[in-house]
Amino acid sequence: MHSRRYLAVMASALVLIGALALAIIGPFHWLWILPAAALTLLGTYDLLQTRHAVLRNYPIWGHLRYFFEFIRPEIRQYFVEDENEQTPFSRKQRSIVYQRAKGENESRPFGTDLDVMADNYEWVGHSLAPTKLAGSDFRVTVGAGRDQPYAISVYNISAMSFGSLSANAIQALNQGAAMGKFAHDTGEGSISPYHRAGGGDLIWELGSGYFGCRNEDGSFSPERFVEQACTEQVKMIEIKLSQGAKPGHGGVLPKAKISREIALTRGVSMGQDCISPASHSEFSTPVGLLEFVERLRTLSGGKPTGFKLCVGHPWEFFAIAKAMLQTGITPDFIVVDGAEGGTGAAPMEFSDHVGTPLQEGLLLVHNTLVGIGLRDRIRIGASGKVITAFDIARTLALGADWCNAARGFMFAVGCIQAQKCHTDRCPTGVATQDAARQKALVVPDKAERVYRFHHNTLHALQELVQAAGLQHPCDLGPQHIVRRVSSHEVKRLSELLGYLEPGELLTDGPCRLEVFNRYWPLASAESFQQVYSQPQAA
Repeated sequence: MHSRRYLAVMASALVLIGALALAIIGPFHWLWILPAAALTLLGTYDLLQTRHAVLRNYPIWGHLRYFFEFIRPEIRQYFVEDENEQTPFSRKQRSIVYQRAKGENESRPFGTDLDVMADNYEWVGHSLAPTKLAGSDFRVTVGAGRDQPYAISVYNISAMSFGSLSANAIQALNQGAAMGKFAHDTGEGSISPYHRAGGGDLIWELGSGYFGCRNEDGSFSPERFVEQACTEQVKMIEIKLSQGAKPGHGGVLPKAKISREIALTRGVSMGQDCISPASHSEFSTPVGLLEFVERLRTLSGGKPTGFKLCVGHPWEFFAIAKAMLQTGITPDFIVVDGAEGGTGAAPMEFSDHVGTPLQEGLLLVHNTLVGIGLRDRIRIGASGKVITAFDIARTLALGADWCNAARGFMFAVGCIQAQKCHTDRCPTGVATQDAARQKALVVPDKAERVYRFHHNTLHALQELVQAAGLQHPCDLGPQHIVRRVSSHEVKRLSELLGYLEPGELLTDGPCRLEVFNRYWPLASAESFQQVYSQPQAA
């Protein structure tokens, strides 16, 4: 057994000895000695090093393990992966983005490759009287009645910061958004020159670091906020409470990765780590959150203002709802980020096991607003693996007014799901600050692809809406989506998922959904903590 494990190093040593002997006694080129010498030295190092047990037991051979481990993701993606296996996005999903972005034929021959008899298979119920719509530029108005309402597309670019994405990627995304007249969320890294260069509509996201509108101590600066928010390109203001990739987790951008451009964009020093705290310093209660919403709305000149969150404890969102009723202050919109979202690198535990998935989070937010009678005043955006027109249709049917996508638009600018985003070695120049790698991403070409992906996806959505016999995607409801629950039974989502009646939470009676019966009484507008009633003294 020992001879097998050490065969490679023993053979290398023997070859080296033989080569040296031949070189001494006869005409033998010294270059032939080098491979044997290199392998012998490598094997000797493997035997003496103390870090890797595999290499000590299998000198030279052990390196094959690390080589195959290194190329495993590529082997799996290109040769092993199933067409519909979503880890995190299937080849089929990526392909439809590439085809639509390039304007290629996206039709599939020979029928579906999905198992229509499998549990959880879903489809849109079609009508015998389909409609004919004039176009696919579907929009909803956010902030109706405010000084500067915004007609937002039903499909937009989700939050991705400059620093996470390259300058070229940001510029291509924004130029594409300008061409298609849809919105581009800045991410919490503030508004960079590359967001401005394209001229596309911006949703400015404010995270807990208040980047782009902060004082030197990291606190919020109203003056700097006004400078940015009142520009024509900024259409909406979004406070980030949490994100699907790592809800409840702050972030650190190491000082080594902070370039001069990033420092100027975020308003931070190059000589220290850039900290994004897990919570905001401007408020600590639900009432405080809404007062901050109102403050930003006033400072921005009446632009639609709201917040984004990945739903966690239900009583915390119920507390925000009660604060709306108590103060009369309402956000113009709420963006629900599903836990399946994930452009931000995060610890495995947070990516896999923290946060509410989009369906459940969206339903909770939608039902709460319906239950308190404010759904008509507050728009809901939704994000979390929304790639195809069916994804949009299904999300709108659940209760959203519009959808955002991050990774879908990353695919449009060239992302190949190499999952190297956190290493600064993105092979396509999308998620890197390496100047040489960024050059591979040609902005005009990728901007055109962003535009085409959006345009062709909305065209597909138009065809779905027409097939369902409707006039607008917002006419979709849970009754239009059908799910197989067993081999012999299907149900509409309106039968499977619970929905409240308008004003139901304002009555004294029990609610039809248990989550509200259990946690609504525990919520307070004055705190994000559960509030228990005190037992009365005898």
